[in-house]
Amino acid sequence: MLGLDALTGSTSSSSEIEQPEDAKGKTADELDSSDFLQLMIAQFQNQDPFEPMENGEFMGQLAQFTSASGISGMQESFEEFAAQMGQDQALQAASLVGRSVMVESDSMPLGENGLSGVAQLPRNSENLNITISDGAGQTVREISMGRQDAGDVPFHWDGLNNDGDEMPDGTYTVRASIGSGDDSTAVNTLAAAPVTSVSLESDGRSPMLTLEGAGEYSLDSIRHIQ
Repeated sequence: MLGLDALTGSTSSSSEIEQPEDAKGKTADELDSSDFLQLMIAQFQNQDPFEPMENGEFMGQLAQFTSASGISGMQESFEEFAAQMGQDQALQAASLVGRSVMVESDSMPLGENGLSGVAQLPRNSENLNITISDGAGQTVREISMGRQDAGDVPFHWDGLNNDGDEMPDGTYTVRASIGSGDDSTAVNTLAAAPVTSVSLESDGRSPMLTLEGAGEYSLDSIRHIQ
């Protein structure tokens, strides 16, 4: 584009148009709306009056700026939203300390009130079987719960083995299955355990909860709060 010098009448190319002081030394990524408007005004002042900028060209430049400005604004909004979400998650996680929650796990703690969990049945079954093993992998108790409908089925172990002897407190492995014999199918179990502590991740990930006898789990892995 050619520019007309108001005093001499000479013309100059758009590359020779002097940038406003505020815009000098800035990269394209650093220019803001004020810089953009100053550059547009300078371009208008130095354009060739016999070949003015086409409306389409002007609208194209304006659309590009609006798009870039909008994307930048959206990014800032998302960053603020993510930070707020992180704070909310931290507060929510801290409020769970001392409460019992349920997570998908087959490791469950046995305490003075026994052991509780949930078996998730994908379909109706004529028989739900619960098998409990100790740390050495030895089966200590088998519980037959009979016919059950599809869905979440709560179960409880009183801490006694198959001989009626009381087992020591600790972590046990619980397997749930439906059917019998060759038609037996394993199903998912949810473990109930108290939250003993919370650790906040510096990289923005979900807070980690330490569950008594069940290990560490992220906040978003909690299925139920009791």
